[in-house]
Amino acid sequence: MQSPLPVRDGVNATRLRLPDEGPWDTAMDYMMHRWGHIDPQGIEDRFDAGEIVGEGGAPLDRSTPLDAHTFIWYYRTLPPETRMPVEISILHQDEHLLVVDKPHFLPTTPGGTYIQESALVRLRNQLDLPDLIPMHRLDRMTAGVLLLSTNPETRGKYQVLFEKRQVQKEYECVSAAAPAAGYPAVEFPAVVRNRMTKSRSYLLAEVLDGEPNAETRIERLRTFGGKHDGGPGEGADGRRALYRLEPHTGKTHQLRVHMASLGLGIVNDAFYPDLLDKAPDDYSKPLQLLARGIRFVDPVSKREVEYRSGLELSEARPA
Repeated sequence: MQSPLPVRDGVNATRLRLPDEGPWDTAMDYMMHRWGHIDPQGIEDRFDAGEIVGEGGAPLDRSTPLDAHTFIWYYRTLPPETRMPVEISILHQDEHLLVVDKPHFLPTTPGGTYIQESALVRLRNQLDLPDLIPMHRLDRMTAGVLLLSTNPETRGKYQVLFEKRQVQKEYECVSAAAPAAGYPAVEFPAVVRNRMTKSRSYLLAEVLDGEPNAETRIERLRTFGGKHDGGPGEGADGRRALYRLEPHTGKTHQLRVHMASLGLGIVNDAFYPDLLDKAPDDYSKPLQLLARGIRFVDPVSKREVEYRSGLELSEARPA
């Protein structure tokens, strides 16, 4: 549903669905029920200033009945954020697409404690592109090629490519050269298939019994010596390897789960194979996972295009 309020400071207005019924006479009564314990005066001021709107952009006031609108929109008051010491590099820009190298630690879209410090909001503000929308997502801890639509009129053509799995993605990661103790040896290239699910209420993706819905092809590119500290992603002999990962599906955390399932957890992964205690971001130890490239037939130009990351994994050794 299209918001009647424009993007402001790179951030979309928040949409709220009002209940069909309940012990509230007005829309303001319901908002007071939801958030009055936080800022009751702020809610009243917003209604008085006409800053909360319904369908068609009609402003609400204190007396607007609860059932006058199904959805209402308003701008959130955003808390201050400390700018992350990471930057976004632009790989390509035209009238339809923006392709960037997203750094580690920066989320693709705003959410939770990261609003201004998200790739989408930064780029909207930096390039003055309020209609910018990502065509896919990278985990906050994953770096690399991110594709965004700059043109609402052609956006659907690119969305269809992802829906029909007509986009080929290539990733790289650094992990141990050999599986951890208790895991069988792996012959490469290997294909991992399983059934995965990820709920919003739980940090980790889970592997279930049943028909596979996630598939990744894994190839070991080269092996090199590690730091021999026995840390995550490093074998007992200190040997590590650079791997190429080609996902045929796009489940949340799929690549991290599939590498861990082989006993080859990715270096600096705080989730898999073991969930570590939450700690402040350590910018010197990014997750060693990179979206190296993306390839597809452009639906506008009808030409095959490929975009490649200019980033390198800090723990990878030169060939």
